[in-house]
Amino acid sequence: MTAATRLGSRLTDRLSGRFAGWFSGAGKATSVALPVRLGGHSLSRKPNAPVRMAGFDRALVWVTLALLMWGLVMVYSATVAMPDNPKFARYAQTHFLTRHMLSMVVAILVAWLAFQVPMSAWEKLAPWLFIFSLMLLILVLVPYVGKGVNGARRWISLGLMNFQPSELAKFAVLLYAADYMVRKMEVKEKFFRAVLPMAAAIGLVGLLLLAEPDMGAFMVISVIAMGILFLGGVNVRMFAVIATVVVIAFALMVMLSEWRRERIFAYLDPWSEKYALGKGYQLSHSLIAFGRGEIFGVGLGGSIEKLHWLPEAHTDFLMAVIGEEFGLIGVLTVIALFMWMTRRIMHIGRQSIALDRLFAGLVAQGVGIWIGFQTFINIGVNLGALPTKGLTLPLMSFGGSAIVMNLISLAVVLRIDYENRLLMRGGRL
Repeated sequence: MTAATRLGSRLTDRLSGRFAGWFSGAGKATSVALPVRLGGHSLSRKPNAPVRMAGFDRALVWVTLALLMWGLVMVYSATVAMPDNPKFARYAQTHFLTRHMLSMVVAILVAWLAFQVPMSAWEKLAPWLFIFSLMLLILVLVPYVGKGVNGARRWISLGLMNFQPSELAKFAVLLYAADYMVRKMEVKEKFFRAVLPMAAAIGLVGLLLLAEPDMGAFMVISVIAMGILFLGGVNVRMFAVIATVVVIAFALMVMLSEWRRERIFAYLDPWSEKYALGKGYQLSHSLIAFGRGEIFGVGLGGSIEKLHWLPEAHTDFLMAVIGEEFGLIGVLTVIALFMWMTRRIMHIGRQSIALDRLFAGLVAQGVGIWIGFQTFINIGVNLGALPTKGLTLPLMSFGGSAIVMNLISLAVVLRIDYENRLLMRGGRL
C-alpha cells in the first residue's frame, strides 16, 4: 500500500468517526474527556443539568390563591346590600370588602414570615405557643378586654381588626399535639403516660372555649388533637375509648343546654311553625338559596337571600350564597378544590414521615385535618346535613383572624414541603 493510500484511509476513518460522534450524541464522548486548562480556567463539557425542582408546591399555592380570590368576590357580593340595613347604615358598600382585603394583605405578609421559620424552630416554640394561646383565651373572658357579639365573647380588638384567640388555639394545639406525640413516642401504648396528659390539656382549652361560648372551635380542636394522636400511632383501642368519651361529652353538652337542644330540634324540622321564624330561620333560608341556584345559579350578584333574608351570609353561610349565584356547579367546584387541597396536604405529611421527619409530618397532616374537617362542617351546615354551628368556610368567609391563621398554617405546610424537597435533592436543613 502506497503512502498516499494510507493517508487517505486515515482521513476517511477520522471523518467517519467525527460524523458518527455528531449523530450518536456528544454525551458519551464528553463523559471521558479530560478537562482543558486555558489561562487558569478549567474548560470541560458539562453533562446536561437535571431539571431544577420547584422550591415548594406551586399547585397548592395557586389553589389557595384561587379560593382566596373567589372568597373575596363572594364576600363583596354577600355584603354589598348590607348598608341598607339600619344596623349597618353608617357603613359604605365596600366596607366589608376593604376589611377583608386588609385581612388578606396582613395574612399574606404574616404567612410569608411564617414560611421563613424552619420546622425545628416551630418544634421548639410549640409548648410556648400553646401556653400563649391559653393566656389569650383567658384574656378574652376579661370584661372590657374581650369584645362581645350576639352574646358571645370571642374577640380582642386590635384597632384595624378583631383577633379571635380560638383561631390561634387551633394552630397552637396542632403544633403542641405533634410535638407531644414525638416526645411520647416510646410510651404511646400506655394510656396514663401518653394519652391522659394530652386529654387534660385539651380539656382545659375546651373549658375556656365553652366559657365564651365557642363549641364549634372546641369541636375542631378536639378532632385535630384526636387525629394527630391516631396518626402518631396511638393504640386503636385507646383511640376508640377517647372517641367514645368525646362523643359522650358533646352529647351531654347538648342535652344539658336548652338552647343547644332547641338548635338540634330546629335542624331536624326547620320548616315547622315553631322554628321557621326562630332557630330554624337561618337554615331554612340557606336551603332556599341552594334551591334557587339549581344547576348553574342565578349569576354573580343575583342572590336574593343575601338581601337581609339570610343572616351571616358573609361568614358562616357564605356557601349558601355561592350555591345561589353559581348553582350546583359552583358548589361542586368549591368542594373539589378543598378535597384536592386536603389530599395534597396529607400527601406532604406522609412524605415527611417517610423522610423520618415525624413532627413535620404530623403538623402537615394536622393542618389537613383542620382544613378538611372545618370545610366539611361548614358545607354540611349550609346544606342542612348537619346541625347549625358557627364555623366559617376556610380561606373564603369574612373574618380577619381566621384568614390569618389559615394562611399561616398553609405556609407551614409549604415550609414542610420545601424542606422535604431540599432533603430529597441531597441538601441539609
